[in-house]
Amino acid sequence: MNELSLIPAQRHILLLSALRTEGPLSIRVLAERLGVSHMTVRRDVAELAEAGEVTQIRGGVRLTEDPGSAVPLDLTGRLDLERPRKEGIAEVAAERVEDGMCVFLDAGTTMQTLAPLLAGRRDLTVVTTDLAVASALLSADGITSVLAGGTIDPTVRATEGHIAAIVAGMHNYDCAFLSSPGWSLSRGLTSPTEGKRELKRAVMQVATRSVLLSDSSKYGNLSALTVCPLEELDEIICDDGLRTEVRERIRETAVELVVTSTKA
Repeated sequence: MNELSLIPAQRHILLLSALRTEGPLSIRVLAERLGVSHMTVRRDVAELAEAGEVTQIRGGVRLTEDPGSAVPLDLTGRLDLERPRKEGIAEVAAERVEDGMCVFLDAGTTMQTLAPLLAGRRDLTVVTTDLAVASALLSADGITSVLAGGTIDPTVRATEGHIAAIVAGMHNYDCAFLSSPGWSLSRGLTSPTEGKRELKRAVMQVATRSVLLSDSSKYGNLSALTVCPLEELDEIICDDGLRTEVRERIRETAVELVVTSTKA
């Protein structure tokens, strides 16, 4: 079927399908996908927005069902948010960690859930920017914990910036576990600040494996900066809330996707 001859209802179906699969997209990309003008796409988006199905954002559009709302800044609130999903992801991630390894744990509540599960490992080195992770591992036998110092972001209680990137980048990691407030097929792994982006890039450059730990609520959210395309990751561990069509698209890439069961 020639997309140029599609009626509005057909275009709406294709537009929504693209957003469900890839997350937020620009007007330009949608126009190319549908084979129509930017003006036609803007008109379709306006109609879908009025119906409450999509939300217009700076530079593009996203599904309303992927609100991209801010994560609660209170630490307890963030940890309670999606706790069952985080626990399932952390358990699978812990299986990747063996005695004698050097690993990086990024900042975030999923990493804080992972840290206690590393107890019992021997001759393990854990480098982190997360103050809570470093504190949790401080007295763990057999584990050397390294806090990559730098500028502290009080909202997440973690370090970031050039100094943190230098310290974190001095190690050779068997596995780097990364976090992100938002990611998608079209925009990759994103970060809200240059300081966090620089840190993640430095870690990825010295890691044998780079693994994203993310619950499905983060998919489709976008922060200001792209850290890397998803193809630069080795593995993504996410919960079973990730949509089927997104799973299929990821598995068409070279990235290994592991979908965990949400804990009851």
